[in-house]
Amino acid sequence: QREEENMKHSVSILILLALCLNCFGQEDEHMDRKALRDSLSQASNVLAYHPDSLDLRLRKAKWNIILEEWQYAREEYDYVLNRQPDNVAALFYRAFVNEKQHRYKFARLDLEHLLYVVPGNFEATLGLALLNQKDNRHTEAMNMINLLVEQHPANALAYAARAGMEVEQKLYAPAEYDYGKAIELSPDNTDYLLSRADVRLRMKDKKGAREDLDRMVSLGISRASLSVWYAKCK
Repeated sequence: QREEENMKHSVSILILLALCLNCFGQEDEHMDRKALRDSLSQASNVLAYHPDSLDLRLRKAKWNIILEEWQYAREEYDYVLNRQPDNVAALFYRAFVNEKQHRYKFARLDLEHLLYVVPGNFEATLGLALLNQKDNRHTEAMNMINLLVEQHPANALAYAARAGMEVEQKLYAPAEYDYGKAIELSPDNTDYLLSRADVRLRMKDKKGAREDLDRMVSLGISRASLSVWYAKCK
């Protein structure tokens, strides 16, 4: 049951990782919490001597987000945006923080402002589509994600995001197709493979699901860690 619950949030997790790692650097993901807190403490100490530095505030907010300190992160982004209303990074990540705090109206305003500053921005459009989905604006969400796929046909994340929306609406056949496209574009992405395996199980295609799991094992995922999923394929 826990694995199934995790699957419901897989798309949001994928998008968070893809977008945050692009801006923060993958090395941060491999640091333990003590190292992260040490980095945050160091950033806070430096900021105390340079309170007007927007770069330092953005740096500190980075550590706050990684440590899931949403309120502290939002305060830093508020400070930055009060002085630079069109700061793209601050707008995007404050929208993310607002969403984590269930402040959907404010998240929407930040993403819409970001799209005004940078029309057609992939991350902002994707974020707004997902926010619409979460806010039960399914038609708007699907229209936006369809447009995003049309504009970025070589972006695996766009297909995976659309597939996630389709799963939520129980549109399993289109979701399987979209995960397939995402896998074509990103063959080593085990998250996409697991997501498609889940969809195939929902469609009673145990053979196809097993093939996805076997492929994950061939890519280095421990078979033992997939034991629950293999059991579902019997």
